[in-house]
Amino acid sequence: MSRATFTYLFIVVCTVTTLSACEAEVEQQLPNIILLMGDDHGWEETGYNGHPHVQTPVLDEMAASGLRLDRFYAAHPSCSPTRGSILTGRHPNRYGTFTPNNSMRPEEITIGHLLGEAGYTRGHFGKWHVGTVKAGSPLNPGAMGFDEWLSHDNFFELNPSLSHNGGPPEVYPGESSEVLVDKTIQFIEKAIADEKPFLAVVWFGSPHEPYSGLTDDLLLYDDLPERYADRDSVRLTSNETGLPVRRALGEVLRERYAEITAMDRSIGTLRDFLKSSGLRENTIVWYSSDNGTPSSGYLTSPLRGMKGQMYDGGVRVPTVIEWPAVISEPATSSANAVTTDILPTLAALTDSRLPDERPLDGISFVPLIENSLQERSDPIFFWDFRSSHKSLSNTEPWIEPALQEGTTPLVKLMNGVATRTFTNFHYPEISPTDYLGPRVMLGNRYKLVIHDGQTADDAQVELFDMTVDPAESINIAASHPEIVETMQNELRNWQSSVLESLTGGDYKE
Repeated sequence: MSRATFTYLFIVVCTVTTLSACEAEVEQQLPNIILLMGDDHGWEETGYNGHPHVQTPVLDEMAASGLRLDRFYAAHPSCSPTRGSILTGRHPNRYGTFTPNNSMRPEEITIGHLLGEAGYTRGHFGKWHVGTVKAGSPLNPGAMGFDEWLSHDNFFELNPSLSHNGGPPEVYPGESSEVLVDKTIQFIEKAIADEKPFLAVVWFGSPHEPYSGLTDDLLLYDDLPERYADRDSVRLTSNETGLPVRRALGEVLRERYAEITAMDRSIGTLRDFLKSSGLRENTIVWYSSDNGTPSSGYLTSPLRGMKGQMYDGGVRVPTVIEWPAVISEPATSSANAVTTDILPTLAALTDSRLPDERPLDGISFVPLIENSLQERSDPIFFWDFRSSHKSLSNTEPWIEPALQEGTTPLVKLMNGVATRTFTNFHYPEISPTDYLGPRVMLGNRYKLVIHDGQTADDAQVELFDMTVDPAESINIAASHPEIVETMQNELRNWQSSVLESLTGGDYKE
């Protein structure tokens, strides 16, 4: 249902009531929106996708009753870039969010800005990681379109330290997913009391390492340490020291899966609240993840690759959508979709005007929600920009460095520090080497993957027919040179557009 329907209701009701009452009626009919996101939650790590151990009864129920997107992708195989893509509908390389701890730019227009203009009250809860959350930051959630936030610069574990509306970090006792959902429910209750539609962005800290869990959740996976005692140990962060450590895989998986189950249960708490409050019918609940499973928590997957890689194991993520008022029957879609699609899709559903002065990389997939879309109209591009190829030490920072220093502590130390500092730089000139870095074009049938060699002439080019080879195991590039050439040209043209944005060209009047 789009806002055009609400406009019709507005006209009819206004024949028998006052204008102010009509406007209130239209606002109340707008769908409420909850965007949920796991942190490093791989596509295969759900019960409904056949994982041998992970228990996710709530996500399984959502997949069985709502819209299950089996080919939904994160825009990047790591967290900060993907989160920027959700907020903006644009590939993160356009504004310099190349890797974790690269910030966004204040000039970006977010889903928070757009829905604010549509009359929504907007809250952010949990991991932010596209800039600092402190007061005065030009990139905190308030500056980027949200009315309220309880957020962290990066990730967090049990008893998280979070900043409320930019204030000094405070410890919130409890399991972190439960803490976020409790605060989200309070935010929703206030929005309903104010008779406002709401956007709640809830970005969990789970199941990012280092792992931990509640006793009852850990008990569910007590057999794993013995089951995988013969497997090699994995490298991750120590909860005690904040430094790298190696631990037995079975012990690590026990804690990781406990986090996923706790997150799943918290989503259930939120859904139960929506039902008991009469909000469930007209509330969009959308769950996805920011990238694939990391090496520290990898066990098995039918997909090739993992976090940090351009194969589907790095960028394909679990995604389900509930909206009973519109998605009244369970459905499964195999159409390609990506996190950059979230902004244009929600804009279409709320009749919000998209920014017309800058290119978007996402498209609206309202037809997919309406179960009338079988194939995507546009390809999806991925690109892990190789920012390390040039020195940025003499490049002008996009944002005053002091404003990029984080305040919310986390377990994992970086250079001995428990907080994070963000960076973003001006790129006044583009050189041929700026086109380098692992890059992908994904069409409805073929996927082109390019990795750089020692020189520009010896790049590794792979082509996969995803309709018959979803595991990306057979490279058919040599037998389809014409397809490779066409896709390479399209990919190069898209990169040129992205690099123009990177220079700041989208912000010029």
